[in-house]
Amino acid sequence: MVVKDGRTPRERYRTQVRAEIKERAREQIATSGASGLSLNAIAKQMGMSGPALYRYFAGRDELITELIRDAYGSLADAFRAAAASGADLHGLGAALRAWALDDPQRYFLVYGTPVPGYHAPDDVTTIASEIMAVLLDAVRIPDGPAADAGAAGPLEAHLAEHRRWAGDHPADPAALRRALSFWTRLHGVLSLELAGHFTGMGFDPAVLYGAELERLAPPRATPAPHR
Repeated sequence: MVVKDGRTPRERYRTQVRAEIKERAREQIATSGASGLSLNAIAKQMGMSGPALYRYFAGRDELITELIRDAYGSLADAFRAAAASGADLHGLGAALRAWALDDPQRYFLVYGTPVPGYHAPDDVTTIASEIMAVLLDAVRIPDGPAADAGAAGPLEAHLAEHRRWAGDHPADPAALRRALSFWTRLHGVLSLELAGHFTGMGFDPAVLYGAELERLAPPRATPAPHR
């Protein structure tokens, strides 16, 4: 028997069980971190034996890989939605922060300390490249006179020769530099904030994040009205 979406009842059940396993894994990571992920503990929560759970995921690494793909996918969706609504770099920066604050453990799964003993397959960064492509599209559009204009320096020259991370995107070296600055500086603030390193320092990390974003993408000047 095949259901309306083309899957058999067995295939649909398998999809549902895999989704529940991933949800249990996310709950476990939220309390113990990715390094504490235990498939046996998940199996016990679900009333399954360990061997039964391994019919759905071959091991811890496969489960982590699926969670990482889901995390990259959700950020890519947030970036694509922001871009589709006409967001500039400010909009992408806001989307990045909202995504990170919504689920800090999901953020750390992809941008935090590597999980001990875990080795991601080469294709796991495919969606990450899509995220970077949206960013590169945005940085090609000038955001103001202070948008890192000026003569090319050593970094631009280096990026002109080392641009594999940008894939086939036609961004010039100046745009590549702006994209890297956006990515590294904003992630720096987010990582410190989510890890609690600003606690007790007496300032609002949101204001710091906003200031960094202003430096990376100054607001576009509003043309003076004709008299």
